[in-house]
Amino acid sequence: MGKHVVIGAGQVGRQLAQLLHDQGHEVVQITRSGSGAEPVTKIAADAADFGALSRAAKGADVLYNCVNPQYHRWPTDWPPMADAMLRTAESTGAGYVILGNLYSYGPVDGPMTEDLPLASTGTKAKVRAEMWRQALAAHEAGRVRTTEIRGSDYFGPGSTNQGFLSPYVIIPAGAGKRVTVLSDPDIPHAWTYLPDVARALAIAGSDERAYGRPWHVPTLPAISSRAIAERTAALAGARAPRIMEVPYWVIKAMGLVQPFMREMRETRYQFDRPFLLDSSAFQETFGMSPTPLDEALKASLRS
Repeated sequence: MGKHVVIGAGQVGRQLAQLLHDQGHEVVQITRSGSGAEPVTKIAADAADFGALSRAAKGADVLYNCVNPQYHRWPTDWPPMADAMLRTAESTGAGYVILGNLYSYGPVDGPMTEDLPLASTGTKAKVRAEMWRQALAAHEAGRVRTTEIRGSDYFGPGSTNQGFLSPYVIIPAGAGKRVTVLSDPDIPHAWTYLPDVARALAIAGSDERAYGRPWHVPTLPAISSRAIAERTAALAGARAPRIMEVPYWVIKAMGLVQPFMREMRETRYQFDRPFLLDSSAFQETFGMSPTPLDEALKASLRS
């Protein structure tokens, strides 16, 4: 057992801290407000404050970056936070596990694999790509041990409105209510189950084989939002779901007043074409499989 420091307590950070605690680790959770999972030590600190982070992470075996600034603030908020966390990992000698995403690839034709080139266009893609480049350069220079764990759009217990599938598809379908989708409901899309994200992060932090490269969270084969809604309704014994597709012009109009919806326009490509994820490398290396769909949907409905 070791000391594991989780920075961030959002939909992933809180579950990761709880999981690590349940595994018997000493867990410290750092957030600006001092909130976090109930059983763990909680410290209030700014993720961009290297001094505060390094003091809180003293003696840590693993440091997890589970921070997620508001989308429209990524270009200003991410660089100082990423720098402070990387420096903290270097100064403490802790392994550095980054919670990543798929933005860094940009639009892709075919399944995404970890060896794809990083995107050179798109604000969010460039921010995430540069974060990983800097972390990997530090690893290759022998200054830190780091890895990045990347998942697709999240769903499941604990998901927020940033996770589209649970609040707008699964929960309404289970209640026999209208389902709302952002694009063609028959386009296959990879969805990553939140507890699987926490499991993958915990595995990566405790296995030296993870360091030095990115990995994809074990994720089920892509499935359409319509198929998800229909399966959820069947499991819940609800009527067949009614599906409403939000026209793109509505999303553009909402973006005029809502920063989150404005940022969604940049990643619209994820929903306008098949969005496929290959997570076989992590599954084969670490022996972890994604949670079966029915199990994940039932847990989502209970949350």
